[in-house]
Amino acid sequence: MRNVNILKALGGGVIGAGIVLLARLALGMAVWKPVPVLVVGGLAGLFTYILAALGLKKLLSLDAARGALTGLAGTGVGVGLTMLVRVLIGRPAWSADGVLTIGIMTGVIAYLIALGVFNHWWRWAIGAAPKETVEPPKSGWQRYFSVDTNHKVIGIQYFVTGLGLLPFAVVLQLIGRIHMADPHLGLLNSTAYESVISDHGIIMLFMVVLPIFSGMMNYFVPLQIGARDVAFPRLNAFTYWLTPPAALLAMFSFMAGGFDTGWTAYPPLSTSYEPAGMSLILIAVFLIGISSILTAVNIITTIMKMRAPGMTFFRMPIFIWATFGTVGLTLVFTQFISMAFIMLLLSRTLGFGFFNTAMGGQPLLYQYLFWFYSHPAVYVFVLIGLGMISDIIPVFVRKPLFGYKGVAISTLGIAFGGTVVFAHHMFASGMPAMLRIPFMVTTLLVAVPTGVKVFAWVATTWMGKMRLQTPLIFVFSAVILFLIGGLTGVPLGIVPVDLYLHDSYWVVGHFHAMFFGGFLMPVMAAFYYWFPKVTGRMLREGLGKIQWLLMTLGTFLLVLPMLGLGLEGMRRRTAAYDLSSNFQPLHIATAVGGFLVFAGLVVLVMNIRSSFKRNVIAGDNPWGSRTLEWMVSSPPPEDNFKEIPEVLDRPHLHGVSSAPHARLGKPDDADSAQNQGEA
Repeated sequence: MRNVNILKALGGGVIGAGIVLLARLALGMAVWKPVPVLVVGGLAGLFTYILAALGLKKLLSLDAARGALTGLAGTGVGVGLTMLVRVLIGRPAWSADGVLTIGIMTGVIAYLIALGVFNHWWRWAIGAAPKETVEPPKSGWQRYFSVDTNHKVIGIQYFVTGLGLLPFAVVLQLIGRIHMADPHLGLLNSTAYESVISDHGIIMLFMVVLPIFSGMMNYFVPLQIGARDVAFPRLNAFTYWLTPPAALLAMFSFMAGGFDTGWTAYPPLSTSYEPAGMSLILIAVFLIGISSILTAVNIITTIMKMRAPGMTFFRMPIFIWATFGTVGLTLVFTQFISMAFIMLLLSRTLGFGFFNTAMGGQPLLYQYLFWFYSHPAVYVFVLIGLGMISDIIPVFVRKPLFGYKGVAISTLGIAFGGTVVFAHHMFASGMPAMLRIPFMVTTLLVAVPTGVKVFAWVATTWMGKMRLQTPLIFVFSAVILFLIGGLTGVPLGIVPVDLYLHDSYWVVGHFHAMFFGGFLMPVMAAFYYWFPKVTGRMLREGLGKIQWLLMTLGTFLLVLPMLGLGLEGMRRRTAAYDLSSNFQPLHIATAVGGFLVFAGLVVLVMNIRSSFKRNVIAGDNPWGSRTLEWMVSSPPPEDNFKEIPEVLDRPHLHGVSSAPHARLGKPDDADSAQNQGEA
């Protein structure tokens, strides 16, 4: 049966590739272009295999499959109608930017309607009575491919989506690193190299980081504050289902010609770049922006209005403080990049002149809009990681978190300080000189609340009873890399030094150190820490430490040579260099580092597979943690808590036996720990 399905998949792939060839011929394009033909053929083959394995009825019972098919049909209808209108008004039928933009937006709307995410709101809008019968949730794996309002299901959907895209983004980076090890071998031309690196940046930041953090916030915020769900469950489901089409558009931008502007998409490069891959990226980031803003509204409301009795602000875990700061930044600033990207899209499709000096526009306007979001976004990307570090260290050193209130307040200090430093990215742009000094001062001052956190982490570990298990050693790597990222960022905040280092590999090395220290390493630590809670199973310590070693060595081999390249004068976003320079050994080192990081991710996949195969039961609280999520079973029940817990004291008071964080049940219940479930 399996062999028959494989044959059907091969047939489906051939048909899909043939359709692309015919379509390119009909549009007057070059018939053979390997990327779109092979990608569409591969996807057609994969779809055919899934269809053969599941059957049409079971496949269409999945909301994801039904929505995807309807979205494709909607895109086709949108493209066809747009071409028809263009012909009727006397224009050429095909214009990639305009036709694809309208077609894709039509397809996204059709996809969301097919998913049913608007049904409840539509009934409310027309004054109809709400649907009285609620269908029970699907069981097993099918639940994760369907629209579901449970915050834990949505959290897993977000996290798996981001984690699934992580290897793709890393592979793009590896292709770029291999090319730069010897650019004269001709692996990529200049445009292809820029497209690979640009897509790597966009996918990693918007399609990996944001979904992974959204997943963790969705899953653990209600559990840690003692709530049964988020404030707006239907809105929560809607925001997730904006993510798959955005991710697909970002991945498929290569098929439409890619984009060579870097992840920043500066005009006039982004407005004059002819292939439609640029427009696909702009739409993708806009969709993710809508999802992020609505998620922020939901999480802020949940934290403000749904905390358990007794959970004052200074009884919240640091992860909740970090989440609060993150979603606050997201809510206020994401609209600016969404607006900037829509302005670029309008410039490309309708000829608007927002950034065209010949039409009275101002190119620097885009940079102000972009960096007004994108530097606060750096803290969106790292604040939750710092919150994870603060939650994990006390568990594994068996001591209370040193300076809990200082760490909590420093989180908001970083969030606020990050809003007034954005212009240090523009010191070399021709901005007014009078603005340089104030932004230099604020850039240096934002290091103060960051230093508070690092000091607290070091003080917490001092004289602690450390358990050097996988979560803690990933945290140690994260702290060291974050320090390297912070220290290498200080010169970039000093005007005369930045003018030398700007747009060099020093900036690339600094950003990757911040990224690995503030995101990837903390996420790996949190993955090993919370995996038992989510699945009820333990990951293998041995494989975890092998993964840590590979990723730590790989990261240092990736980051440190980049810093050296910057000091040697290597410019970023250049596809070639003179082999007589000192650049090649450092580029080879970065390539080796990238492969080690990828090998670490392969070990993670092996560990997950081994965990489900061995089925080692974790128990409800294998780490002896004291926050609320560990007071319920692993995995948590459908509604989290039978009784809403009562919070008694601060979290993270490990080693203080007389200070439980919370208890389940009413205060007048029996005082035994068995009845109260104290933690």
